[in-house]
Amino acid sequence: MLLQMNKQGLLVVITGPTASGKTSLAVQMATHYKTEIISADSRQFYREIPLGTASPTQVEMQGIPHYFVGHLSIQDEYNVSKFEMDVLNLLQQKFRQHEVMIMVGGSGLYLDAVCKGIDQLPDPDPELRGRLDFKFRTEGIEGLRTWLMELDPDYHEVVDLNNRMRLMRGIEVCLQTGKPFSQQRLNTSQERPFNILKIGVELPREMLIGRIHQRTDEMLQSGWIEEAKSVYHHRNLNALNTVGYKELFQYFSGDWTLEQAVEKIKTNTRRYAKRQMTWLRRDADVHWIDGRDREKAAISLIQMIDEKRMLLAED
Repeated sequence: MLLQMNKQGLLVVITGPTASGKTSLAVQMATHYKTEIISADSRQFYREIPLGTASPTQVEMQGIPHYFVGHLSIQDEYNVSKFEMDVLNLLQQKFRQHEVMIMVGGSGLYLDAVCKGIDQLPDPDPELRGRLDFKFRTEGIEGLRTWLMELDPDYHEVVDLNNRMRLMRGIEVCLQTGKPFSQQRLNTSQERPFNILKIGVELPREMLIGRIHQRTDEMLQSGWIEEAKSVYHHRNLNALNTVGYKELFQYFSGDWTLEQAVEKIKTNTRRYAKRQMTWLRRDADVHWIDGRDREKAAISLIQMIDEKRMLLAED
């Protein structure tokens, strides 16, 4: 038995900013260790929007089972607490079959929920939510940003500043608990019945920007505009309040040209990647590897995993 007797197995977390190549690396690791993959990318949960969320295709999956990819409809209600519970239940089953499981994604809150747990935050207060809705209607999203900055500058630094619902939720929790939302998310660390190894894939800034721009162009050429049109009538759903769809919806409504929308997508994706790195850099448990050479990155990752397994075997 290679792992601690009181632990179920080893969860290898592969993370990094969008377009860093972590998905293909995860498939390589799953193939090498003959195991399966859990997606922790909250944008890829929804089956109607695979192109705009860069969900892995059947070809890219290479026959490896992937969980939490396209398992929901954009009309379904889902949150990080449900994700935490669902993944923990799945891992309990899968560690009976596999010594190693792979989890991949760049959604820091969802990764933290599985690895550390999250505090039980208060349910939304209808009266307070009404005040926030009024704030948004009268002052726009800038009013929410300013309010959140006053209450919790740390969360303001990493949250999607174009996501009205996340801004509202951050303000809501700060006001209901009297504590910054960021502290309540980051201070929790629950014991898990499995070992964890976190790997971050990083690229030089210019290379990452180039990949973001290239991938955006490829997604558009593959039919992303048609996909976005198919869900345009659901544009007010929270699942579609995300980079790419918001900008294309502005194009559909006539507010922007297609060229303006594409440029905004690229700009906002770069900003999203920056926020991801800000979040991930705060986690001292993440071991960073150079993602410029995929083969070398895979070798480095296998070495880290095997070293971790050997150390656990000695404990």
